[in-house]
Amino acid sequence: MENWQEISEDIVDSLLEDGSNPDTLYEVEHHFVSEEFEKLEQAALAAFKLGYDVEDPAELELEDGSKIWGFDVVVEAELDAAVIMEDVTKLVEIATHCGVEYDGWGTYFQE
Repeated sequence: MENWQEISEDIVDSLLEDGSNPDTLYEVEHHFVSEEFEKLEQAALAAFKLGYDVEDPAELELEDGSKIWGFDVVVEAELDAAVIMEDVTKLVEIATHCGVEYDGWGTYFQE
């Protein structure tokens, strides 16, 4: 498993260093991908059952032309690595259990 704690801290630190507002809620998008739609659907359902806002799966084309399926879980959260890691931990467990890849998270700069 990747070091999501370190990655999360780096993302948060970079946003704050660039002047992003520390006092607002952020829309954090957690990304899931799989070559198998059925497994991805299982992960989406598991996240939904835990109360997460799950976006519709979409077919995605990779640089080499191959295709995979993906969906995002969207969470409103403080720009705080510890807070975001609570969701990362739960979502990585879902991905592992369902046999799909948790592909990290992202958010947008806020003035």
